[in-house]
Amino acid sequence: MIETERKFLVNSTEFINLATNKSEISQGYLNSNSERTVRIRLMNNKGFLTIKGKSNESGISRFEWEKEIDFNEAQSLLLLCEEYILSKTRYIIPAEKHIYEVDVFHGANDGLIVAEIELQSEDDLFIKPQWLGKEVTGDKKYYNSYLSKQPYSSWK
Repeated sequence: MIETERKFLVNSTEFINLATNKSEISQGYLNSNSERTVRIRLMNNKGFLTIKGKSNESGISRFEWEKEIDFNEAQSLLLLCEEYILSKTRYIIPAEKHIYEVDVFHGANDGLIVAEIELQSEDDLFIKPQWLGKEVTGDKKYYNSYLSKQPYSSWK
C-alpha cells in the first residue's frame, strides 16, 4: 500500500506515438488536506475511490489505497467534491520494466503535461526518455489535489 513514484514535467509530445493506451479522466477531491487526500476518479466508464497519505521527506513515497466503485456512485460523489474538477487525458508508455503515465491536462490546467513513473523502491533505476523534462517529485504545486485548487492557468 506504499506508492513509490517520481514525477516529471514533459518537454515534448513525442510520447504520444509511444503510447499503448489512452484514457479520459475526471477527478475531484472530497478532502485535499495535505496530511491525507480522498479522491474520486472517473476513468473509462469506471469509478474509483482513492485515499493517499502524506508524502515522505523525499516526496517519492506515500500510503495509497484505491478501490473500484460503482460508476454511477462515483459520478454522484464527484458532485460533492471540493473546488475544481480536474480533466485530463492519460497516456500509458512502457519503458522496459516500468510504465510512464503521462497526463495531459485540460480546462484550467491546459498546457500542463506531467509524467509519473511508479517504482519498486526509491533507488530503483529507470530509463529517462528524451521527452522527459525537469523532475518535480515532491513539489506540491504539481500534486493533482493542489491543481484542483490552484489551476496551472492561475500560476502565470
